[in-house]
Amino acid sequence: MRIASLLPSATEIVYALGLGDDLVAVTFECDEPPQARTDNVVVVGGLDTAGLTPGQVDALVRQHVAAGADLYRLDEAALRAQEPELVLTQDLCHVCALPAQRITDALVELGSAARVTTLDPHSLDDVLRSIVTIADAAGAPARGRALVDTLHSRLRAVAEQVAGRPRPRVAMLEWVDPPFAAGHWVPDLVTAAGGESVLGVPGGRSVEVTWPSVAAAEPDVVVVAPCGYGLDAACQQALTVLPRLPPDVPVWAIDADGLVVRAGPRLVDGIEALASLLHPEMSSQGYDDAVRRVR
Repeated sequence: MRIASLLPSATEIVYALGLGDDLVAVTFECDEPPQARTDNVVVVGGLDTAGLTPGQVDALVRQHVAAGADLYRLDEAALRAQEPELVLTQDLCHVCALPAQRITDALVELGSAARVTTLDPHSLDDVLRSIVTIADAAGAPARGRALVDTLHSRLRAVAEQVAGRPRPRVAMLEWVDPPFAAGHWVPDLVTAAGGESVLGVPGGRSVEVTWPSVAAAEPDVVVVAPCGYGLDAACQQALTVLPRLPPDVPVWAIDADGLVVRAGPRLVDGIEALASLLHPEMSSQGYDDAVRRVR
């Protein structure tokens, strides 16, 4: 089956299912695994934010949204040339990827008979179900069940390790200028890692907050997890906001792009990494490439 994945998390899922050879089209953000962009045609482009600060990125996005301008560009000719049979897209966040209706309309205009599978996970359970959804749509249901069973096994292992331990209050910040508290499945990650999420609404949208409200939530730990950024950039951004945070609260950074904001199998890696910082006594395994203490 010829598959076009128009969001990075779906691309990761396709490869995790062992269906990478069926993939024919991806987006400019599909960088995991690395061969995703080199082995497939890139049919979706987006805003160039290289070199911009978080505040500048926020201003640019708000400007485009206010003007009704597209944040992403679909190369319809390139998509048609790949003759996809299955197109994977989303309708959860118009800032994160092309909305599903835009894809559906484009396929109609192109005269394509491709099936569109829309993924809109709001919780960790939804993310796991989306793996099964993709596997079923791609004609490989057994692979989906096997992958999800493996992920559930790892989640049970973490749950057993953190059971009965004190649960630190955790503020997960998805953006720093302005500050946003992470929502959707991120509070579920904190809970699964043995923490108590504050500010973020489980299953709800990420919400803009204020620095005083972060302090008022009385977190035991602040984790900076900026959407679209890896560990090094997260550390740099965390350093810039240390003066805005309570001075006695530990501050960590995490590889948000890989382990927190993409709704794919690596969320379980993120849970394991979060558990290691919240409960360092439970495991000798290091996660230096995933989390780093900033203060």
